[in-house]
Amino acid sequence: MEIQPTFMQSPGQPEHEEDDGLAVETGKPELQPPARYQVIMLNDDYTPMDFVVEVLETFFMLNREKATQIMLRVHTEGRAVCGVYSRDVAETKAAQVNEYARECQHPLMCQIERDA
Repeated sequence: MEIQPTFMQSPGQPEHEEDDGLAVETGKPELQPPARYQVIMLNDDYTPMDFVVEVLETFFMLNREKATQIMLRVHTEGRAVCGVYSRDVAETKAAQVNEYARECQHPLMCQIERDA
């Protein structure tokens, strides 16, 4: 039976740590800003343009001129970005618009996409 030698530890130093006199700097984690999401309004052939402008003013806090520009882009291009937000805010705004449109019996829809 072999007897293993025991070493004296410094007080407060755990057994598994060895101090070889090396200075080690802990690196800071690389933080990235949270992803941003676009709220995109989709065109349909039934929702009145005035209703779309109202939705943009109400839910996206746009002035009449900007809301009209976005409404025309939705109408001519089939879709347009209403705003860019954090994921939670974008999901909430899209859901609010979709619910409000259903309550008013319009097929208007918004969806979210990750911003590039």
